[in-house]
Amino acid sequence: MLQASFSAFQDWSTQRTMKSIIGLLPSETLVLRDGSLKRMPATELVAGDIVHLQLGNKVPADLRLLSHTGDIRFDRAILTGEADEVEGAVDMTDANFLESRNIALMGTMVVNGGGVGMVILTGHRSVMGRIAQATAGVEERPTLIQKEIWRFVRIIICFTIALALLILLTWVGWLRRDHAGYMNVVAMLNNVMGCVVAFIPEGMPVAVALTLMMIARRMTSANILSKGLSVVETLGCVNVICSDKTGTLTQNQMHVNSAAFVDKQFSSPDDVYAEPDVHDVPRDQSARGQSIVKLHQAASLCNDATFDPTSLHLPLRERVVQGNATDAAVLRFCAAGDTLDGFRGLGSSARVFEIPFNSKNKWMLTMFRVAQADTAVSESKPGGQYQVFVKGAPDVLLPACTSYWSGESNTVVALDEAARSAFKVYQDKLSRNAERVIVLCEKTMVPSNPPGSNAFSEEVAHNAIIDLTVVGILGITDPPRAETASTVAECRRAGIRFFMVTGDYGLTAAAIARDIGIFTSLAEPDTFAIIHTNLDHYAVSEMRKARLAGDSRSLLLEGPSVAQLTPTDWDRVCEYDEIVFARTTPEQKLRIVNEFRQRDNVVAVTGDGVNDAPALRAADVGVAVVTGSDVAIEAADLVLLDKFDSIVDAVRLGRLVFQNLQKVIAYLLPAGSWSEIWPVLLNVFLGVPLPLSSFLMIIICVFTDLFLSLSLIMEKEEFDLLSLPPRNHKRDHLITGRIYVQAYLFTGFMETCCAHAMFFLYMYKHAGLPIHDLFFLFEGYAEGFHGYAAAELAAFNATGQCVYFVTLVILQWGNVLSVRNRRQSILQADPFTQKRRNPWLLLSMAISLAIAVFVTEVPAIQDLFGTSSVPIEFWFIPLPLALAILTMDEIRKLAVRLFPDGPLARIAW
Repeated sequence: MLQASFSAFQDWSTQRTMKSIIGLLPSETLVLRDGSLKRMPATELVAGDIVHLQLGNKVPADLRLLSHTGDIRFDRAILTGEADEVEGAVDMTDANFLESRNIALMGTMVVNGGGVGMVILTGHRSVMGRIAQATAGVEERPTLIQKEIWRFVRIIICFTIALALLILLTWVGWLRRDHAGYMNVVAMLNNVMGCVVAFIPEGMPVAVALTLMMIARRMTSANILSKGLSVVETLGCVNVICSDKTGTLTQNQMHVNSAAFVDKQFSSPDDVYAEPDVHDVPRDQSARGQSIVKLHQAASLCNDATFDPTSLHLPLRERVVQGNATDAAVLRFCAAGDTLDGFRGLGSSARVFEIPFNSKNKWMLTMFRVAQADTAVSESKPGGQYQVFVKGAPDVLLPACTSYWSGESNTVVALDEAARSAFKVYQDKLSRNAERVIVLCEKTMVPSNPPGSNAFSEEVAHNAIIDLTVVGILGITDPPRAETASTVAECRRAGIRFFMVTGDYGLTAAAIARDIGIFTSLAEPDTFAIIHTNLDHYAVSEMRKARLAGDSRSLLLEGPSVAQLTPTDWDRVCEYDEIVFARTTPEQKLRIVNEFRQRDNVVAVTGDGVNDAPALRAADVGVAVVTGSDVAIEAADLVLLDKFDSIVDAVRLGRLVFQNLQKVIAYLLPAGSWSEIWPVLLNVFLGVPLPLSSFLMIIICVFTDLFLSLSLIMEKEEFDLLSLPPRNHKRDHLITGRIYVQAYLFTGFMETCCAHAMFFLYMYKHAGLPIHDLFFLFEGYAEGFHGYAAAELAAFNATGQCVYFVTLVILQWGNVLSVRNRRQSILQADPFTQKRRNPWLLLSMAISLAIAVFVTEVPAIQDLFGTSSVPIEFWFIPLPLALAILTMDEIRKLAVRLFPDGPLARIAW
């Protein structure tokens, strides 16, 4: 029932991915039907319907815009993860369906204006629906712990089938012929079932499930929400983490750290306001002052951020800003110069057009009408000058620039090769200082179409990014989180390669990587050109040898290069210890994950947008931040509820769960498997009366052993788990040959011998049946044997079985105290000291004893299942035997510690 409950929970959790998509849709929408506008459920829309959109509406399907108010804009953050708005258009603006502004995508929000659109795609055929299908359609792979359990099950099934066939053949070929009265078909089948019960530790699935659940609860207390039980253990195998930068490794609290013109640089933003002539002369009259005004004008007008009116009375650094982090940083920069208020209107005119930033273009554009003396020129008619401001990535905008504003001469100067080189040098300088560089540009346009028209929008979109003038350069920093460097260091200490995946410029990303410890060398990192070479030094085998020898090498790859990598190149990439992927797209991130997984790496990846959902599902462990989109959170396996450093605790707990599961299995197998199979073998092949019934076998597996195994779940780590490398899931299995040796041939052998000795001791002491008379009895254990009636013999056998059962229960106390520590002595880590204190251990012992008393002493149970009261002395004799098992294991551990290279150490678990 527990297993079924956990499976049901897992299914329910995965189904929520699709439900979160449905929750993004509006319940009703305004549709033109039968010549009139009607409100109807969004789920009833079909292709061809005409939908009216208004401010605040969620788009109910993928629509093609037919008309709009001229200022309609959509918030696509739910799809792209970016907070910038996209302006709508009637005509196609891009051959890419996702980028064309005449398409309103389902689930996005109308944040300005209104319009009319025709439904072209609905439901699962829409972009949102296809993302949902891709997320839900990623094949559910078994987790590593599920693979390990299935491997164990296969081994047990093979043993069980082999033994069952052996019993069947023995009965057919020997017992049925030579001992016809000993075992009929029913008895033979009972023995086969006893074999199955004995070999399969029935308590193991429940113990594993409860172990994972308890560790998941510990993770929750560490501010990590685990949505699936099985993925908890997978964390212990993770050897690659691909992490976002902004907001995950950094604070997402950007500020302008550098400001410059192409021919004039300042040592800090404060120096912009510290020029002598700026203090002595009104800012708009001095040459230097006019240049600064020019810089601030472009920065403030090409900006969508605003101060919250309720916080304007606060100091600048404490004011609340509405807008994305980049615009907020530029806004504070402008406000520091007291120039903000004078620019917001550009005279008396308002913004007439804009193209918001998007990850494909990597720039934003705003457009203002230049105030003119001729008031007869209407804003709704063509003609007149318009000032265009553009802000974005230098590598995208600089090729479109033909001139620059000189901070020295206060004039526009041609952007020749020398100036371009100077710009590139300064850009690289800022980037190496971990600053993200943005360039501010402007131009004057005289459109031939009236503003607000579709033709006007198309004209501006096609002609604005041509012949631009560089106004200035800003360097923006986003400080790393306080815990980032230590998190990276801890992951590296744990043998995990920590990679950065970001959309930033390569040099900026590399500088940040050095700041937080992802790049540990000051040497220049390798690039695509280097790994694409055929030099022997970069052969995969040589690189692997260097990595294993501790020779860490860094690699910086930018998005365009990722698409050009060959399989051989990827083999080389996967051998690097330190990698930064810059200028990457979500599709490239997905490929990165898949390439590393194909090369036997266990990958954890972070993401926060809807478009990251397939990558989150493709990773072995998908990690979302709590501030991410609903779909990303639903698709992820883990959700970080607080700081990023909690991922270190997650890895540690993932390794702890594997360690404790091994202890649980090493504890369960001696009594729950090995000591249960030998009574069946003695009964079938040596004719001994069955020393342990199938019912008592099940009680051991499902009840008495289960509670003690749960106490092992609560064990703390025996040693520093983060000082070990990640578990190799191809080699380091949950159940190894060493565990079988420990459980079967060492502890199991001692328990089996002791339990049988107690059984034979009871039969001799209370029934007067010596051990040599009990072997090869077969059908002889019947009416008249030693003068006993059949009922008396059955009663002796039932009591002997209960003695065997009680002995195993008590012997397991010594076993559980042994398996708590694989190497340490119990004197070094007893369950009572604070470091390894485990109060559940004694409680579980008491519970297992209470269950044994209940099963053997309660009359109703005796009548129902054929158990019998155990003589008082047989409750105490097993106690020194349990201590003997603990002592023998202490001697084994001592030998392993004294001779770590000896033969005993080589087979020790």
